[in-house]
Amino acid sequence: MRVIEIASLDTPELAPFAQLTEAQLRNRLEPELGVFIAESPKVIDRALAAGCQPLSFLMEQGKLAGPAGALAERCGDVPVYTGPRELLARLTGYTLTRGVLCAMRRPALPTPQALCADARRVAVLENIVDSTNIGAIFRSAAALQIDAVLLTPSCCDPLCRRAVRVSMGTVFQVPWTRLGQQASDWPGPGLALLRGMGFSTVALALREDAVAIDDARLCAEPRLAILLGTEGDGLSGETIADCDWTARIPMAHGVDSLNVAAASAVAFWQLRARTI
Repeated sequence: MRVIEIASLDTPELAPFAQLTEAQLRNRLEPELGVFIAESPKVIDRALAAGCQPLSFLMEQGKLAGPAGALAERCGDVPVYTGPRELLARLTGYTLTRGVLCAMRRPALPTPQALCADARRVAVLENIVDSTNIGAIFRSAAALQIDAVLLTPSCCDPLCRRAVRVSMGTVFQVPWTRLGQQASDWPGPGLALLRGMGFSTVALALREDAVAIDDARLCAEPRLAILLGTEGDGLSGETIADCDWTARIPMAHGVDSLNVAAASAVAFWQLRARTI
């Protein structure tokens, strides 16, 4: 490891860990040179396994000889900035999860066509802005056989620090990309793209005319895109109207709905692709 003891919190090389906002990390200098932060050995290990490029580590001194240090050793000459826990908390504004952060280069996103070439089940997230929900949805997607996640342009960044942490690093295991870059790319153009790739679309919505989530016809669809909407309002009326199906999760005891992350887990399990 190339261990560097922190002498000053103003060291420019520490900026990714302290001085840059999430937006600045995404777009630093040029979008293709953007940075994201992974925290905890398990999450960093999953990012490395997915081929993400490490730029630098921030590590508590006491972690140099543990699993975090072993990860850094795998990365050769990548600098490891270190200091006491209290000093690093002053730098970042929070106590490091498992004592380590890693700044990594943001990977280039594939096109939806390349991502979905062999997919049978994809999740489409419309305007979901809570990073905790994004992370939880990715974790469910990884566990419950979703082949890819597609995000509309207004969705939260899956590589923001909190989303990565809540997902337990599964954002690096489930392929994902965006359905366009501008708000105007959704819903019309995005849904047309899904249809062009051969997907039937199902909107999860609380409508009386919706079929039950366990409708056998839905489960039998060869290629299915499962659409989940923003917190509170759910999917837009325009999106629902343009989908092939509308489905709802039956509720009991007067409960009107589930949190979008919880609903995603139910839908992913029920609508998973069965063996042909």
